[in-house]
Amino acid sequence: MQALYNPTWNLDAIFSGGSDSEEFRTYVENIKKEMATLSAMVEEFDRDSESMFIEILKQLESTMKKLQEASAFVSCLSAQNVKDEKADLLVGARNALSAEMNGIQTNFEQKMVSIEDAKWQELLKRPEVQDVSFILNESREAAKELLSGEQEVLINDLKVDGYHAWNQMYGTIVGKMSVDIEENGEINSYSVGQAANKLSHPDRNVRKHVFNQMQKAWKSEADLFGQTLNHLAGFRLQTYKHRKWENILKEPLQINRMKQETLDAMWTAITNSKKHFVAYLQKKADLLGLDKLSIYDIGAPLTNEVKTSSYTEGADFIVDQFRAFSPKMADFARMAFDKRWIEAEDRADKRPGGFCTSFPDSEQTRIFMTYSGTSSNISTLAHELGHAYHQHVMNDVNGFNQGYAMNIAETASTFAEMIVADATVKHAKNKEEKMALLEDKLQRSIAFFMNIHARFLFENRFYEERKKGIVSVNRLNELMVEAQREAYCNSLEQYEPNFWSSKLHFHITGVPFYNFPYTFGYLFSLGIYAYAKEKAGSFEEDYISLLRDTGRMNVEDLAMKHLNVDLTKPDFWENAISLCVADVEEFLSL
Repeated sequence: MQALYNPTWNLDAIFSGGSDSEEFRTYVENIKKEMATLSAMVEEFDRDSESMFIEILKQLESTMKKLQEASAFVSCLSAQNVKDEKADLLVGARNALSAEMNGIQTNFEQKMVSIEDAKWQELLKRPEVQDVSFILNESREAAKELLSGEQEVLINDLKVDGYHAWNQMYGTIVGKMSVDIEENGEINSYSVGQAANKLSHPDRNVRKHVFNQMQKAWKSEADLFGQTLNHLAGFRLQTYKHRKWENILKEPLQINRMKQETLDAMWTAITNSKKHFVAYLQKKADLLGLDKLSIYDIGAPLTNEVKTSSYTEGADFIVDQFRAFSPKMADFARMAFDKRWIEAEDRADKRPGGFCTSFPDSEQTRIFMTYSGTSSNISTLAHELGHAYHQHVMNDVNGFNQGYAMNIAETASTFAEMIVADATVKHAKNKEEKMALLEDKLQRSIAFFMNIHARFLFENRFYEERKKGIVSVNRLNELMVEAQREAYCNSLEQYEPNFWSSKLHFHITGVPFYNFPYTFGYLFSLGIYAYAKEKAGSFEEDYISLLRDTGRMNVEDLAMKHLNVDLTKPDFWENAISLCVADVEEFLSL
């Protein structure tokens, strides 16, 4: 009999002792020493010294990996227990250290700009530099559009207690929130993450009650969240203004290494196909005996029998499905379960949501989520394992080339999720179960094509209004509902005005516009999935080769090289969406 997997992660394998770890403190002290050495090297760097340039690159790669290791450990500590005050202090220290490192990198990038073009091209041809030439060139070109080195370093320093502090403030408030839910005549108090899991309850009265109680909780803190969102956006816009960047999408597109034409082609293809998904939403309303769905009905099951699986059963199912596509991916997932790289326990005081974080120095990853046994939980687990596998195949790639963009990061995760979602539909025991599982899969299409489109529309419009001054909480609510109405094509009865406050992604400072990359990753992975089904046997190595290139190419070049498609044209996106439309048609026929 298969031994049961432990749903709590092992962080002691990385640094023992949690937020009191002496081992971790020593590691951080060593990073500080390395950073001091690196800073001095950059200061002394003479643009004509090729040998010193190569030395700086080696030191920079090593220190960046260690800083990422330390940063990931702190993220894990603060997520596993939002009441761990020592972990909160470490978050602040981590942010200060990251700002210092950004300052060193900014200084180095400014020095790269000062190297004459002819000399620069020669330097890139050096064998020690050739492998990272894309990243270096990208950094140098980006640095040309920034302010002076001193000004950029000052911005980085001010971010710690300004920009990033608003994100931290948001996390602190959410961590202290609770949602009171009436169950069997008793009032029970849940964290926002636990309460959100109840929105997929089969009883509409329960869903409505949970939704209303959650809205009440978010509304009670809306004035504070209005402050965090406005000031965070204000900091960003001031920075753009001084750099003379007029387009608010300039930075997110640059970070995601994609063109505006690609983004436009993707949203156009989605908008043109929405009628199919509106038909699905209407059919679901009919099946639930409603005239129209409300936003809290989208995740409702179609049957009162909600199939649940234990953590071990879910894990085994994922490994088995991965094996059909990629034995190496399956072996990796099995190792992650065996070595307890996953925190999945359903308990209070955990942060809501899920993530995967990399420890590049020890070549490990950790996954965080709350598992309560639903098919949606199994998908989330597969999704995060896709992220982890992506990092795993890149462990021996130069650290500079491991920095793949968020849109591509979402490709590997969504591909893994797709394998499992397809398999669950195929393994259905009867028509009812097949419908329910197909419907669970369609909910992801709704999330990527409608929910995330609403986020994108909201953020675009909010930033334009924020340029003129603070946007009130009432106006934020109006903007959110307007965006949701447009994205869902007016197909719902009730929307979620407080969504801007309840969605962590609007308050994240690491990446601006933390929305469209998800939809990109979903559709790009669908293209890869179709390709995988065609190629069958030879796919595994092709897939690994694509993943290993993700940190050293623009997405348009990556797609052309590995899939022979042009992302700036609607054809690729339409073909990918057609797979989702086929799911709608099968659902309607059932």
